[in-house]
Amino acid sequence: MKNLKTMELKMRKEGMSNHAIYAFRQNFLALLEGQTGLVSESEIEPVLELPRFDQIRSDVEVDQVLLAQTAVLKLNGGLGTSMGLDRAKSLLPVKDGLTFLDLIARQILHQRKIYRCKIPFCLMNSFSTQSDTLAFLSRYPDLADGLPLAFLQSKVPKIEVETFNQISWPENEGLEWCPPGHGDLYPSLLDSGLLNTFLEQGISYLFVSNADNLGARLDPEILRYFAESEFPFMMEVAERTSADRKGGHLALRKSNGRFLLRESAQCAEVDLESFQDTQRHRFFNTNNLWIHLEALKDRLDTEGGFLPLPLIRNSKTVDPQKSDSPKVYQLETAMGSAIEVFSGAGALVVSRDRFAPVKTTSDLLTLRSDAYTLGKDFTMCRSEDCLVLPRVSLDQAYYGRTADFETLFAQGVPSLKNCEQLLVQGPVRFAQGVVCQGKVSIVNLATEIKELDRGVYSSEVLL
Repeated sequence: MKNLKTMELKMRKEGMSNHAIYAFRQNFLALLEGQTGLVSESEIEPVLELPRFDQIRSDVEVDQVLLAQTAVLKLNGGLGTSMGLDRAKSLLPVKDGLTFLDLIARQILHQRKIYRCKIPFCLMNSFSTQSDTLAFLSRYPDLADGLPLAFLQSKVPKIEVETFNQISWPENEGLEWCPPGHGDLYPSLLDSGLLNTFLEQGISYLFVSNADNLGARLDPEILRYFAESEFPFMMEVAERTSADRKGGHLALRKSNGRFLLRESAQCAEVDLESFQDTQRHRFFNTNNLWIHLEALKDRLDTEGGFLPLPLIRNSKTVDPQKSDSPKVYQLETAMGSAIEVFSGAGALVVSRDRFAPVKTTSDLLTLRSDAYTLGKDFTMCRSEDCLVLPRVSLDQAYYGRTADFETLFAQGVPSLKNCEQLLVQGPVRFAQGVVCQGKVSIVNLATEIKELDRGVYSSEVLL
């Protein structure tokens, strides 16, 4: 407990709110009690059927009254360190020279114009992304429209595994801290004052999604369904495929019949086979969430300013770039886990078009290729002549860092609209005019870079 008091004092000196400190305290006490956040297969049941977006669609005109009561929030705390970035991933060019933030801003401004209503917009930034993000968005002066354009999520101590104290790392003191996961959205939204501001301005609904998911935009038909269903909380889910075996899935808790979200970090090794069984657990969380703000405010007031979300104990090294640095626990929560907190929460199955995140350079290549097109509304969607989105796997040893990726695709990205699968092994520099069709493997077993010439490829190529 002495460790806890010391860490709480440090958080207070760093400017963290009482709600953020209280939320950390609950997670730290759970850690001390031996809680790991694991959800066993015996505790849950699979979700068999859910309403689907294509079933709820109608020819009803867009409800401008509902749109005027809705705000959009994007999570923008990620630096993209896994891709070798040291600033906000949303500043990375993704299509036609436009960054994630360019496209997000233009989506919002476009919708305000065509729907003729305000649609408040804001970002939840981390301490690492705040300054760069606000500087970049100064080129869109109309985006804020009288409201704060961003608020900060909190930060919490990294816990040294052996001592259960905050890790000390003098060579980079910033690495002694970490974000507490995007479950921090709820207390941070309250502490920023934005939750109360929204409610005072008659905003009843909030659509939340990740900044790196350009398929996620405010959809009037989903909004109508959410409002008419009177859900306090709703999660958009999509059908799992073999490519989604490691992602969090939706399930039902046997003890209360409520939906829950089980992330991979919450799955014990003994249950891994069931977790990855996409026929058993059919739906994954897109992290596109719809929240009734009055219901959220009521629950936050009841719980003392934060939501009691399940602990996720992530084991890391204090310096993510140094695998031999000391081991730490990062105590996190997932915002999608709130689906279990709200009685009567719902879920809706949507198409993969609403889920196009960039977690790796393989994802980035897919979005930059002709498999995706940029709509007039600035939303990324699958090209009309692309029947199946390609599964791209780039050798992370040579393409994992964005700088290396840009070098090897400096002459242009390949055509992938007729490609089912692209596997690249070894360092290969792609020429302009490369077309991949069907299942393609490009293999360079050497360590020096080799060139892939212009042409059409439809099988394995050994360079």
